[in-house]
Amino acid sequence: QVQLAESGGGLVQAGGSLRLSCAVSGGIVSNYVMGWFRQAPGKDREFLTGINWSDSTTRYADSVKGRFTISRDYSKNVVDLQMNRLKAEDTAVYYCAGALGWTSLSRSPSSWGQGTQVTVSS
Repeated sequence: QVQLAESGGGLVQAGGSLRLSCAVSGGIVSNYVMGWFRQAPGKDREFLTGINWSDSTTRYADSVKGRFTISRDYSKNVVDLQMNRLKAEDTAVYYCAGALGWTSLSRSPSSWGQGTQVTVSS
C-alpha cells in the first residue's frame, strides 16, 4: 500500500509562489501515476495535475496550466508541485494522490495524503 504525506502549505500573497511536496512510501510499480488535487470550501475536489512515476509524462488541468509544475524525484521519493502566480481562487486544501494509471487517478485514486492548506490572500 502506497502511503502519501503532503507538506509545504501555508499563506501567500496573490502573485506569489509556493512549493508543495508529497513524500511517497510503499511499493510503486510501473504505470503508477501520482497527482495533485484540491478542494475549496463548498466545491468538489478538482484534479490539477499528474505525473507518471516511470516515464514522467505529465498532464495538467486548464486552470493551472502554465502556472503549476509537477515533478518527481526518484532519489527522495517525493512528488513536488511548484505553484507560481497564485490567485485568491487557488485557496484550497491540496491533496496528493496515487493510482495505477491515468483513468484510475482521475476517477478513484487508491491512495490519498492527508491534505495541506494553501491560502492566497488578495
